[in-house]
Amino acid sequence: MKLCYFNDFRLGVIKGDQVVDVTDAAKGVPHRDTRDLIVGVIAEWDSYKGKLEKAAADGKGVALSSVRLRPPVPRPGNIDCMAVNYMEDGTLPEKPAINCFHKAATAVIGDGDTMVLPDVPASIFEGEAELALVIGKRASNVKAADYKQYIFGYTCFIDGSARGLPPPGNVFFQMKSRATFAPIGPWLVTADEIADPQKLGIELKNNGVTMQKFNTDDMAHQIPRCIEWLSSIHTLEPGDIVATGTNHRGLNSFMDGDKIELTIEKVGTLKFNVKDELKRTWARTTRSQHKDKGGEGPHTPQLTGKYAKK
Repeated sequence: MKLCYFNDFRLGVIKGDQVVDVTDAAKGVPHRDTRDLIVGVIAEWDSYKGKLEKAAADGKGVALSSVRLRPPVPRPGNIDCMAVNYMEDGTLPEKPAINCFHKAATAVIGDGDTMVLPDVPASIFEGEAELALVIGKRASNVKAADYKQYIFGYTCFIDGSARGLPPPGNVFFQMKSRATFAPIGPWLVTADEIADPQKLGIELKNNGVTMQKFNTDDMAHQIPRCIEWLSSIHTLEPGDIVATGTNHRGLNSFMDGDKIELTIEKVGTLKFNVKDELKRTWARTTRSQHKDKGGEGPHTPQLTGKYAKK
């Protein structure tokens, strides 16, 4: 099943190129407002799956093109992002140590929304294409072999980054948790629709040009290990998001006016825009292209605009 939010956060089921409103079928789920409804539905899935399936089968759909999609999980309790979790097309000499960071849940935006680049002296703004897991039930000290029991579904995720911010303070937090820096969507695909999440193609296009293209089989620490490790540190709750990392070689500058499309095989395509009131610019090169040209540092330098080095 493909679940979504649309318009004023109505809960929907995707059927081909149509969406059916199933909000009323979940009205028994405790929630503050409809933006929290999906977390309750996930937690009570065994009780509500049949009701939603019937509502989707009996209801009249409307064209997806006629609605505004919203983030499929607007208020996750946690966003855990795996760090340096790909072998980078075999270019890393050894498997990196497993690592993760928290991203603010208030950074979430959805399909068709806009990532806004803030007025801060970042050396570059990037967005990392990632497969995200959505947790289905409380998970604490999970064994790797049991990981599937705890995954409700999958969605597309972008980990926005303002690189190179200067001290003071926790620079990593400032880099990752900016407002609008966590686009997700376009919908949530339940786990039963994807037999092997470790064999999914991922492609990110910036203004129609492919910049990132890799497969989830290149993960350094695969999904079972990620769930095992994370749940040994803190309890994962229904609706929590685990972003599984990216291949950094294709990372590229996000600039004003960019139109980003992230497609994950069997999941869908997330589209969003980028806005920068300062109109800063960088060369349109990936990290690997910059390195191959003998460039200094991990990425291309800022060319024009506020904070560009003279």
